Amino acid sequence: MDRYARWNTLLELLTDSGRITVEDAAARLDVSQATIRRDFDQLAQQQMITRTRGGAVANGVSYDLPLRYKTAKHSAEKQRIGTAAASLVAPGMVVGLNGGTTTTEVARALAVRPDLNTSADGAQLTVVTNALNIANELLVRSRMKIVVAGGVVRPQSFELVGPLGGALLREVTLDVALLGVDAIDPQLGAAAHHEGEASMNALMVARAKRVVIIADSSKLGGHAFARICPIERVETLVTDSGADPATVAAFRELGLTVITA
Repeated sequence: MDRYARWNTLLELLTDSGRITVEDAAARLDVSQATIRRDFDQLAQQQMITRTRGGAVANGVSYDLPLRYKTAKHSAEKQRIGTAAASLVAPGMVVGLNGGTTTTEVARALAVRPDLNTSADGAQLTVVTNALNIANELLVRSRMKIVVAGGVVRPQSFELVGPLGGALLREVTLDVALLGVDAIDPQLGAAAHHEGEASMNALMVARAKRVVIIADSSKLGGHAFARICPIERVETLVTDSGADPATVAAFRELGLTVITA
């Protein structure tokens, strides 16, 4: 297990339990206590955790972990979801994509589809995104037209937020918005932990003909701070096969098309 994989695991353990000792962490990760102490010290320097005598406790920031620490969580499910969501895109469309680990998998799935580089009439697929990493994934692998909204970068998600990006989004029309979320609930709708991200995502929803929410099963029925849109605005939900059948049924009763990958 490399350093970033260890850090990811340690942060997840702290998110679940709130605190952990060096001895327990070393046993769980099957590494030396000296390695865990170094990991804890480095994570504390980045203000991701707080060191204690003999261990560490979670900071509030671990509730919204930076993207680079979240890539391993539910990775197989997110890859399947990404492929399923990308299949909803046709050549020549204008597609909105926000940031996050699941939408990164959507971008990768889009990038490897040669039919999306040009349509029968020569029109390129256009992707409008407010996430720097999504733009990079597509730019280095494809010949699609990439439009990046402006704004201030959130290091946690690589997303651009604020009025600069909002000005651009208000001037475009999207055939479909493929949005990753922190939570989606049949009553409360789709939501994000950060209000700036939610605001940008809400603008994409407002400019989209169709809205597709992309969320692994851990996000279903959950709550987050800032609402993106009501459930009535969502046409399709793409999730994984681990989703609770009762929750899936609740979404379908509200008229959503639910795709389980």
